[in-house]
Amino acid sequence: MTRKPYESKIGNGGETQQTGGAALTTNHGIPISDNQNSLTAGQRGPTLLEDFLLREKIFHFDHERIPERIVHARGSAAHGVFTCTDPIPELSRATLFAAKGKETPVFVRFSTVAGGAGSVDTPRDVRGFAVKFYTDEGNWDLVGNNIPVFFIQDAIKFPDLIHSVKMEADRGFPQAASAHDTFWDFISLMPESLHTVIWAMSDRAIPRSLRMMEGFGVHTFKLVNAEGESHFVKFHWKPVLGTQSLVWDESAKLQGADNDYHRRDLYEAIAAGDYPSWDFAVQIFDQDFADSLPYDVLDPTKIIPEELVPLRVIGRLTLNRNPDNHFAENEQAAFLPSNVVPGIDFSDDPLLQGRLFSYLDTQKSRLGTTNFHQIPVNAPKCPYANMMRDGLMQTAVPKGRANYEPNSLDELGENPGPRPSAQGFATARQAVQGDKQRLRPQSFGDHYSQPRMYWHSMTDNERAHIASAFVFELSKVQADHVRQRVLSHLRVIDEKLGARVARGLGVALPQAATPFVAPQDLGTSAALSIQSNWHAKLEGRKVGVLIAEGSDKQALDDLIAAIEGEGGQAFIVAPKVGELQLKGGTIKADGQLAGSPSVLFDAIAMILMPKQAEALAKEAAAIAFVMDAYAHLKAIGHCKGSQVILDRAGIADGEGIGTNAQLAEMAKYRYWSREATLRDLA
Repeated sequence: MTRKPYESKIGNGGETQQTGGAALTTNHGIPISDNQNSLTAGQRGPTLLEDFLLREKIFHFDHERIPERIVHARGSAAHGVFTCTDPIPELSRATLFAAKGKETPVFVRFSTVAGGAGSVDTPRDVRGFAVKFYTDEGNWDLVGNNIPVFFIQDAIKFPDLIHSVKMEADRGFPQAASAHDTFWDFISLMPESLHTVIWAMSDRAIPRSLRMMEGFGVHTFKLVNAEGESHFVKFHWKPVLGTQSLVWDESAKLQGADNDYHRRDLYEAIAAGDYPSWDFAVQIFDQDFADSLPYDVLDPTKIIPEELVPLRVIGRLTLNRNPDNHFAENEQAAFLPSNVVPGIDFSDDPLLQGRLFSYLDTQKSRLGTTNFHQIPVNAPKCPYANMMRDGLMQTAVPKGRANYEPNSLDELGENPGPRPSAQGFATARQAVQGDKQRLRPQSFGDHYSQPRMYWHSMTDNERAHIASAFVFELSKVQADHVRQRVLSHLRVIDEKLGARVARGLGVALPQAATPFVAPQDLGTSAALSIQSNWHAKLEGRKVGVLIAEGSDKQALDDLIAAIEGEGGQAFIVAPKVGELQLKGGTIKADGQLAGSPSVLFDAIAMILMPKQAEALAKEAAAIAFVMDAYAHLKAIGHCKGSQVILDRAGIADGEGIGTNAQLAEMAKYRYWSREATLRDLA
């Protein structure tokens, strides 16, 4: 009996049929007739070595992954445009700031620092905020964070910092978390880190959305005008939607509800045409002002309060296109702080100076070649030419006899090679003197005054969040002497802060640490508080509306219209995702109740008939839907019929809880005053 060969097929005769697009080919353009079966000797024989189609496909698959970033591995990205709104030619000759309305393409990547590429989106962590400007004079990479200061003052400590916060070396956990011994041991021995740490313990480290997150250049840079005059500058990104955060319990539950919460939020907003945008602002000051400050502007652990140097908004960043391919663009994007254009220059910040070396060096490890600049996401969009040649993965085909400069040979040909330009980048003139040494300047020695200013600038509720975050983190530390050392530093920042954290841990408050430089009172800065600067808008926010069979469609339509009228988005949640028969029509839900918990939304509402509500009141997912929204300080709208669910959850009308007619206004806020009745904060 002859056995008929098994055929994996699309067409009737076993052939692979194209239903659209170009013919399938190898990487070298050779058309492929069968992409389903390997080449074998006979129907059941061995696979043949000559099957180049199989070998190429498996070879490419085996090498699909490249080393992930050591830090900032987990990232999300988008394309967009930067528009100059207030030209500053008197300050910088950079062409992207030369004329009002001038547009510059950009690629932006947001990221977490500590976790790997497969970690979650919402841990307590610093967020990266990296912008690649494709200017007409080359690429400028502004590689910053959502916190304006950093943990260390000198780049030589960066490997130690990252080793301490990553998974512990002997056990490989925890992932994407700072609540463990090695991190706090390092922090307790490096008091310069305290300013960034208090920001990281605040709500800044758990942003509601990448679209609602500030960005900072961190370092002091220089702007240089056409006359060669320079000024110091600090760069800021201000989200048009306002700065918003999660609460800690909400952040933790989101890690289970949606690992990709921030990535999905960014992608869906852009896909829907709700383009995220930020105002780009600068703080400009000169050397005399810098000399007048009680701290050093070259110290990356310090800020200049906006009350001392107000922000000047000079542009608008808008993200309007999602990447076409996550790997090709997001993963292969290479940001280098050393990429600056004429009109922008570096300061002597020692952390920045180290970054200028480190970022270039790491691209060879990740992307495998010095030619990483030829990858489309990294390639400048202006003409570029130099004498760089060869190297792994060289895709350009340079022409000409001479590949060096100066030369006189190519001047004889039709295409003379590139030459230096008088209009090119020139480092700002600066006098330099002093002995070679390994010594931190004394002006970097005050580690407590600015953390104290940050603490005193917060609302009472924000201070409670900070103290509680310290308690949570230090409760995970097993080494008692490490906890004691951290508490000794907190006591110097503020006596009450130290006492609150010690009380929350149930330990005695140790003796205060001895500062290198005695801290001083720098007052407060109103710009530092998220809650004091809350943007009461529904734009960019999502409301989850719980319905079921028989719900009133007119009431639902009215609520959706009210939410969308304020710029928000309604997301329909129901026990099932199939088509629902409502009173007055039908609708298909956007999400199923068990898979769409209220942590995914900024506010919730319920439109239910009494009988439906009675049935749902027996469902744990429905009770959790309202209980979590209440616990996370969100607005809750309800109808008369849904009252039974609130009653079962023990929730009464009050601040932020009312009728669906009130919801669109209520949903613009979080209700911080509710928190004191819900959880024991430090």
